[in-house]
Amino acid sequence: MAKLQVGDVMPDFSFDTPFSRSNTLAQATGKSKTAIVFLRYYGCTLCRLDLAQYKAGYAELQQAGGRLLVVLQSDADLLRQELEGENRFPFDIVCDPKGDLYRQFDILPAESKAKMAGPGTLAKIAKATAAGHRHGRYEGDELQLPAAFVLDADRRVLFAHYAKTVDDVPTARQLAEQLR
Repeated sequence: MAKLQVGDVMPDFSFDTPFSRSNTLAQATGKSKTAIVFLRYYGCTLCRLDLAQYKAGYAELQQAGGRLLVVLQSDADLLRQELEGENRFPFDIVCDPKGDLYRQFDILPAESKAKMAGPGTLAKIAKATAAGHRHGRYEGDELQLPAAFVLDADRRVLFAHYAKTVDDVPTARQLAEQLR
């Protein structure tokens, strides 16, 4: 499939989360506006920072009338072991350990490690490290780039962002603005 563009309808798909099996996008969106963010995997230091920021900003997303799904190239069973107690998120994590959804929506990896870094990458790594985030288990494609979409209640794409670098991920506030 080609890259999703504004106006396209995101096709329904099935997925597992760390805590439930055989979910569908149609069920998860619940006829609500929904932001879907594709990150790398749970062990990725930058992804841990992004997840923490989405957790902290989740109320703003809800106030904007939306939901959030985060897609990771992580195994549902392994992730469940890590997401106990305070590590749980108020949004669903879509587990795509084989990267099928990334391929389906043409979310490509970088050509090389050098090309995946952008002008803000080192600063974001420093911020993640200062916040106590450390690299965990390696999963998925190490060169995977992020993407983000905002869908209306009928899964029509209102906003599509394919990152050029690993640090190019919309904040919770930016997603909330797109959800309004």
